[in-house]
Amino acid sequence: MAGAGRDCFPRTRRVRKRLDFLRVQGTGRRYSTPHYLVFALPAEVPRATRFGVTVSRKVGNAVARNRVKRWLREHCRRWARDVPPNLDIVIVARPGAERWGFAPTSRELASLGKRLR
Repeated sequence: MAGAGRDCFPRTRRVRKRLDFLRVQGTGRRYSTPHYLVFALPAEVPRATRFGVTVSRKVGNAVARNRVKRWLREHCRRWARDVPPNLDIVIVARPGAERWGFAPTSRELASLGKRLR
């Protein structure tokens, strides 16, 4: 069953509304890596860190975009324990991210975890 188990990514841990994405991208702190942009903004109310993922058509066709989104969501599931609470984080994939792979993506974003603390 998809989404079942202890490693699922519940809705409460996701940035879901367009206004929230725009708020984080417009006023949040920006971190840059070769393949991703990461925006972080302290949450208005105390809660667990939420993650949002954006992959535009510049990245590739639908298959490539969905693959990149799966990599990013899986990394966020693993990363959630190491990131400080009360943050809204939005990850934007840059063109070329589809050729990168899960392990390099995970290493690239893990280096940002240190900068977020």
